Amino acid sequence: MAWGNIRSLFTFSNVRNTFQLSRIRKVELGAPAHTIKSHGAALAMNHKHDWLILLFLAMVEVSLLMVHPFRRFVGKDMMEDLKYPMKDNTVPVWAVPIYGVLLPIAVFLLVYIRRGDVYDLHHSTLGLLFSMLVTAVITDAIKDAVGRPRPDFFYRCFPDGKEFYDQLGNVICHGKASDIREGHKSFPSGHTSAAFAGLGFLSLYLSGKIQAFDRRGHVAKLCIIFLPLLVASLIGVSRVNDYWHHWQDVFAGGLLGLVVAAFCYRQFFPNPYDDDGWGPYAYFKAMEEARCNTNTSNNMTAPDVQAQGIQIVNQPGRQNGGAVCNLSSAQDALESGRSL
Repeated sequence: MAWGNIRSLFTFSNVRNTFQLSRIRKVELGAPAHTIKSHGAALAMNHKHDWLILLFLAMVEVSLLMVHPFRRFVGKDMMEDLKYPMKDNTVPVWAVPIYGVLLPIAVFLLVYIRRGDVYDLHHSTLGLLFSMLVTAVITDAIKDAVGRPRPDFFYRCFPDGKEFYDQLGNVICHGKASDIREGHKSFPSGHTSAAFAGLGFLSLYLSGKIQAFDRRGHVAKLCIIFLPLLVASLIGVSRVNDYWHHWQDVFAGGLLGLVVAAFCYRQFFPNPYDDDGWGPYAYFKAMEEARCNTNTSNNMTAPDVQAQGIQIVNQPGRQNGGAVCNLSSAQDALESGRSL
């Protein structure tokens, strides 16, 4: 019986019903269509400063990649822990934007095709990019400031195995300059922080969409939201296995990426365990404003408000801080000359 219940969670009808829950609530709110064609341009313009900040963060990240990390003292007695062999990356650098950006955006697009909500698509993409870039800037800033040598630093510094030290006991490297420079960027792990920033954001997004914390006890839903975190963890493990990072570097990178992902997600979405956790704040605000305008236009006109002094009873706001129809909003509309 228990296995039958678990299997039922992954049936087509169950998955369909889960994704149709937001559509049912959308109908209950009297929601108009919010597509890329109808609201995309206005939404992007409304967040133009956010997109400009993203561009600025990208330029900061490029500059951090060009800065030489701190040349930390590395003595002969420290080399015992830095003599691991140089290996290629199991997860190459070019794969970072694939698992960190493209994969989550593909999921966002599938949800948009299903629901047709441009608010969800825009804010999830914007939040994901912020998560990745903020994490990258913090990670590389710490890398450059700390300058911790990688586990394979010995063979980066002395590729032929012949050691040279100055009078103070510091290394005199004669290896390839780019290898030596990269050898001082161990803490924290950039691959791991990027993995948890992108896939951690995706995990939070999926937990809201499938309502994993709907208090019904469907533990199998956790498998879906744990899957991205498992992939991110395996990427972190590969960095230790490739001798590019110490375990402390991977732990710090994973924690950093996950914390930033959580902050960026909560900037646009409610908590995944909230009743409205399946949609962004902007969607519910637009729904409340549309419903307020519809109710007001149906029940009264601007002259009625001015002549009769009708008082509008305050309605309780949504749990996620949505818009509320009240007297001040009607007065603001009248003062600005806009039609209700």
